Amino acid sequence: MKKGAAGAVRGTAAGLLAALFVALAGTALHRQSVLVAGVDVPWGVCAALLLLASVQLWLAAWSRSVIPSAVAGLGAYAAVGVLSSGGPDKVLILGDTVGNAWIFGIAVVTLVMLLVAARLRARWNSASAAVAAPASRQ
Repeated sequence: MKKGAAGAVRGTAAGLLAALFVALAGTALHRQSVLVAGVDVPWGVCAALLLLASVQLWLAAWSRSVIPSAVAGLGAYAAVGVLSSGGPDKVLILGDTVGNAWIFGIAVVTLVMLLVAARLRARWNSASAAVAAPASRQ
């Protein structure tokens, strides 16, 4: 297998594993809340989406590609979709505000992190070209 193809397969596999981790951990985390002055503040959904964003950013930095980040976002969205459709007695994600924020927040966070990863990749490529340019003149 060529080096580029092996890297793509490795990045896709890492993205799928990360997607399963984020989907399971985020689903367990998204319902957490704290009572502050009589108001129930759902901090878990914010923490779950922050976990997704950090994993996607780590994948982009590790692979220097947006593909593993995209795979992680799509895989997490699909896994959460499966977890939310377990039947009437087995639903792990309710169709309330917090559940909808978790499900649809995955799509929003994935789009934002793909834009961030693409911008960082362009910056990395320009920095690599700047470092390689003086070496090629010699």
